[in-house]
Amino acid sequence: MEERTAGTSSSGGSRTGRNLPAAIAVGLVLGALVLGTLYTVKELFLVVVVAAVGVGVMELSKAFATRDIKVPVVPALAGLVAMQAAAYWLGASWLLAAFAVFAFVLLIWRMFTAGTEGFVRDASASVFILFYPALLSTFVALLLKAPDGDHRVLVFIAITVASDTGGYAAGVLFGRHPMTAISPRKTWEGFAGSLVACTVVGAWLVTWLLGGEIWQGALIGALAAPLATLGDLIESIIKRDLGIKDLGTILPGHGGLMDRLDSLVTTLVPVWVLMTLFL
Repeated sequence: MEERTAGTSSSGGSRTGRNLPAAIAVGLVLGALVLGTLYTVKELFLVVVVAAVGVGVMELSKAFATRDIKVPVVPALAGLVAMQAAAYWLGASWLLAAFAVFAFVLLIWRMFTAGTEGFVRDASASVFILFYPALLSTFVALLLKAPDGDHRVLVFIAITVASDTGGYAAGVLFGRHPMTAISPRKTWEGFAGSLVACTVVGAWLVTWLLGGEIWQGALIGALAAPLATLGDLIESIIKRDLGIKDLGTILPGHGGLMDRLDSLVTTLVPVWVLMTLFL
């Protein structure tokens, strides 16, 4: 999620240009859905993840189509489902195998459905989407399959949300120095807010929910902050390249689902690695 610098706007009564009441309402609904499934039936939570990332895949495919880049959506979605199932029930080795198989399937599908013109362009975009967000998102299944997987997933989500929230608040209150031309509204002050929020939330939840050390949680949080920021920037540069503002409109006050998943998918793999090493 992109933070905003201090300013004024009439949109939704927020100084940030966002419809803040709608954004908060959507956030609460999504939070209830995540918690309700995560702590009842793990497999049901996995279905929610697949559905959300599936929408993200379709949003990216539609966005690419604005530049006449053709991505075969059906095999991409099938690959997402196969990779999530492989990760959760079979493990990381089968996840890698599923990714390789469906990357090949995408190349073959594109070869026989749209001819030779633009094949390299379309095939590259297709494998890119199979990796981002589909493959990256499957590491949530690896987190989930642990005996305390529900807690691990909650800690991961909470840390990433803390990055967005801390960055947003600090950017609105103190933001004066832009970080990069890729996303002019993202500021160094906002990044500092993300770093502090992630570190504090990580130290707290890793010790409370997972029985880890304070320094371990703080390290996970401190690593998550720059990765979440990079996730925002990656999506920003994709949208700038394609000439679009948002990848979708399904979530009032937020944009598309990829506008919410961008920082999550880039943070997930390193958080999984550290949790595996520490816990």
